[in-house]
Amino acid sequence: MTTSTEQYTGADRKVAVGADRDGRAAGAAEVAAFRGVSKSFGSVKAVSDSSFTLHRGETVAFLGPNGAGKSTSIDMLLGLKDPSAGQVSLFGGTPRQAVVDGRVGVMLQSGGLLPEVTVRELVTFACKVHPRGYDVDAVLTTAQILDIADRKVDKLSGGQEQRVRFALATAGDSDLIVLDEPTTGMDVTARQAFWSVMKAQADAGRTILFATHYLEEADAIADRVLVMHKGRLIADGTAAEIKARAGQRRISFDLHPQDGTVDTSLLHTLPGVTTLDLSGHTVRISTSDADATMAAVYRAGFYPRGLEVAGVGLEQAFITITAAAEEN
Repeated sequence: MTTSTEQYTGADRKVAVGADRDGRAAGAAEVAAFRGVSKSFGSVKAVSDSSFTLHRGETVAFLGPNGAGKSTSIDMLLGLKDPSAGQVSLFGGTPRQAVVDGRVGVMLQSGGLLPEVTVRELVTFACKVHPRGYDVDAVLTTAQILDIADRKVDKLSGGQEQRVRFALATAGDSDLIVLDEPTTGMDVTARQAFWSVMKAQADAGRTILFATHYLEEADAIADRVLVMHKGRLIADGTAAEIKARAGQRRISFDLHPQDGTVDTSLLHTLPGVTTLDLSGHTVRISTSDADATMAAVYRAGFYPRGLEVAGVGLEQAFITITAAAEEN
């Protein structure tokens, strides 16, 4: 059993970190559930028979191409839209009730910021209207915007606006935090700081659901990854499971000088190859059958140097899985 230690997380909420981690490992409480959910707009089905659950303390990445149904799913999760079929529940009740009770914090990608007020005024309002609002300065500090607290919102940079949106999403003691493209406009340092704060939120037992186009963030941060394509949930698992499901390996090597006498266009015809990049003398290949690919490399008369074989990253796995879904 992990020994519990006390820590302040987010604003001023004291938590038993060890106990929360053990709770997740043992099977944490259900926070949200989609059960056979579909949503249609006229003849267009935006979400089709989607089922998944979110649990306490999980950090879940929500991935998919534009138009995959992520935004519609998030709208239904927040009670902004009703499903055409199926059921969406939050904390055992309706999404709208959970939002009214202050159990959900939301950070949307754009909009929602009043331009003519200061950052402090906006965050103060959010803290006051939240049923379990935090101290304003604590929220400003956690979001790393205390130094711009007296600046008008319409004078902020894109990255600063995102940090303000994060402050609004965490202005109170919410149990579920929903983030839509949260680090858009942030530089590398700001992104790292943001995810450090979010890790502390998850360690405090909060559930994090985030949609992102930065797949390296999903790979590094998420406990689970949900992948949508054309309204259907096509994958649900850890990042490692998603990458393994893609069945891909990544091969890289340098061509030997005498390979200049061999037709490099042959590389594109190697068995198992799904993508190929030839940059100078360096070859990078994604393949579904590394053994067959390399055997064919040697048979074709190439003499590879510095050979490396590794699993593909989440980005390539995402491309492979969505391409397979497109074919089906």
